[in-house]
Amino acid sequence: MTSAQKTWFITGASRGFGREWTIAALERGDRVAATARDISTLDDVVAKYGDAVLALQLDVTDREADFAAVRRAHDHFGRLDVVVNNAGYGHFGFIEELTEQEFRDQMETNVFGAMWVTQAALPFLREQGSGHILQVSSIGGISAFPMVGAYHASKWALEGFSQALAQEVAGFGIHVTLIEPGGFATDWGGSSAKRSAELPAYAELHAQTAEARKRRIGTPGDPAATPAAVLAIVDAEEPPLRAFLGSAPLAIAKADYESRLATWEQWQHNAELAQG
Repeated sequence: MTSAQKTWFITGASRGFGREWTIAALERGDRVAATARDISTLDDVVAKYGDAVLALQLDVTDREADFAAVRRAHDHFGRLDVVVNNAGYGHFGFIEELTEQEFRDQMETNVFGAMWVTQAALPFLREQGSGHILQVSSIGGISAFPMVGAYHASKWALEGFSQALAQEVAGFGIHVTLIEPGGFATDWGGSSAKRSAELPAYAELHAQTAEARKRRIGTPGDPAATPAAVLAIVDAEEPPLRAFLGSAPLAIAKADYESRLATWEQWQHNAELAQG
């Protein structure tokens, strides 16, 4: 293995960002343990790249399976350099429409799945004194919009534990980066998405929200255009804690945080009353 070669562990590698980043890493000579719930979706990748890729069947909501998959990848390749928690989906539904199971399922995949893979990888990264964990979040991890409240809850949770994690593991030579894409033409809002049964009371708001989402996203980005940006982050000597993908997130974040700061400033007198 050359000094430049890296070994990746990527969840949700069957399509979207996961597939694009898997192929990009392999194309430049890296090695990848690529996971998917249905590994037949990776047959063409295995056929093309051979021993450089290890396809692993994995449902990230299974904690025991997460630990086993990470261990198998490490044993197979001898090390892990980049761990990408990409597996996840979007759930569409207003807060009142969500069932308990729908909300729990969203958290199980998007939060607990990433947590288990992260915990499974950390002992190996600590032992070798290096590593980089990429948590695939979203602009929805720092801002929020109607109809995807469960998704936002999951990504805000991912952001919170990952920011804490970055401080906990820095001394071991481990980096953590939250990747925060805007709207991309992945299957996030398509067949992989889940939707709650709509309540009649929200019929008009559903239509308004759908139109607002179309205007906000505009022309979705191409996932195939993202690998260069991700590889630049992975190869950086001091990678960022947070990094947007796409041109739209920065303006959304600025507007949101300017509004928050203004409100906090406006109500600071009230906060000081509470201090006594």
